[in-house]
Amino acid sequence: MAKLSIIIPAYNEARTIHRILDKVHAVTLLGNLEKEVVIVNDCSKDDTAQVVRAYMADKPYIKFTEHAVNKGKGAAIHTGIKEATGDYIIVQDADLEYDPNEFNILLKPILDGFADVVYGSRFMGGNPHRILFFWHSIGNNVLTFLSNMFTNLNLSDMETCYKLFRADIIKGISLQEKRFGFEPEVTAKISRIPHIRIYEVGISYYGRTYAEGKKINWKDGFRAIYCILKYGMLKA
Repeated sequence: MAKLSIIIPAYNEARTIHRILDKVHAVTLLGNLEKEVVIVNDCSKDDTAQVVRAYMADKPYIKFTEHAVNKGKGAAIHTGIKEATGDYIIVQDADLEYDPNEFNILLKPILDGFADVVYGSRFMGGNPHRILFFWHSIGNNVLTFLSNMFTNLNLSDMETCYKLFRADIIKGISLQEKRFGFEPEVTAKISRIPHIRIYEVGISYYGRTYAEGKKINWKDGFRAIYCILKYGMLKA
C-alpha cells in the first residue's frame, strides 16, 4: 500500500506539538494511503522530546529522531527526508499554522496522475487566512517574484511550508541549506528537473505572531535572497 511520509521538524514545541499530532492522527488520506510521521527534534531546549515519546507510545506509525546539536529547520528536513520510507513526502511545521486536513488537497493532483510536486499556496483560493503582518506579506511576494524570475515558474507562494513531493524526486536532490534557505533552494533545484510537473493549490493559513512562537525574521529574508541568487543565477 502506498504511503505518505509527514516530516515534522520540531524545536521547542512541547506546548503545542501534541495538538498538531492529534490533527495528523485524525486525517484519513485519499487513496487509502498509509501515514508515516517522521519527527525530527532539532535539539530542543524544552520538553519536546519527552512529550513526543509519551505521545508515540501506542502509535507505531510515528518515527522519532534527534539532533545532538541545533542545526536548523532545513537540516531537520534533510534528516526527515533520509528517514522517510513513504512514496510521497510532505513537510508539516510543528506549530498550528497549517492544517493537516488539507493534505488531501495537495495529494489529489499527484494521485490523479497530473503532478510530481504540489505547493500549497497561502495566497490563492477561498480558504481562511489569518491577517497578520503587512511587511511579511510584501517580503513573501518579493521572494516569490525573485524566485520565479530565476526558475521561470509562476508560483504565488514559494515560501510555503506545504510542499508535497514524490519521494523519488526529493530523495534524488542534493540539498545544502540547513536553515530557512531550504525553500528557495529546493524550488530552484526541482525547477531544473527535466519534464517536472509542478502544481499549486490553495490552502488555509493560521499564522502565529512572534509572541505565539513564530521564529522567522528579517535575517532569514536576506538569506532567502542570497539562496535565490546562489541556486538560481549561479546554478549551484
